[in-house]
Amino acid sequence: MAKGSALASIQISLVLLLAIFVCSEADLLDPYYCCRGKETKITVYLQLFTGGPKTTSVAVAGAPGRPRTLSEFGTIFVNDANMTEGISYRSPTIGRAQGLYIVSARNGNSSQGIFSFIFSNSQYNGSTLEFQGPGFNLQTGGPTSEIPVIGGTKKFRLARGYGLFKIVRQNLSLNNTVIMGNITVVSNNKFE
Repeated sequence: MAKGSALASIQISLVLLLAIFVCSEADLLDPYYCCRGKETKITVYLQLFTGGPKTTSVAVAGAPGRPRTLSEFGTIFVNDANMTEGISYRSPTIGRAQGLYIVSARNGNSSQGIFSFIFSNSQYNGSTLEFQGPGFNLQTGGPTSEIPVIGGTKKFRLARGYGLFKIVRQNLSLNNTVIMGNITVVSNNKFE
């Protein structure tokens, strides 16, 4: 009886060792195995216009009796901005940045945002990245803001990561703010 039990233990141990070996070798051969994913770094420029014929950011709600401004607590903005390859709004468009943010700090210095990057360029056409989190008021300034990537579609399926956003140009006479986003994302698109 003891020999049978010992033999069963050896067999189980061998099966476990084989499973560990297969998993470790598969991980070396396929970088997407076990949901590690592929890291991608992207730099984009968001072209925000808060007035004029090219308006891309509009205040849609706010606290009763209070102005709907970029730094007024409780103001909700909806955005639909061009994403470009370069800092100029004439640079090639690679997609749209759509979503909303709420001025969430009583002093008006920070916001809570929910937005999507919807790509239209040939490399990521139809893919999206989803962001959600706190940040500084992107249109009135502040330090670099880090916002988490919480998901994505197509080439960014099962995405996770972060974006570092900062204002790189402001032209008040044109109601234009350019925000550079440096995105680092890990996604698992092996199912595409």
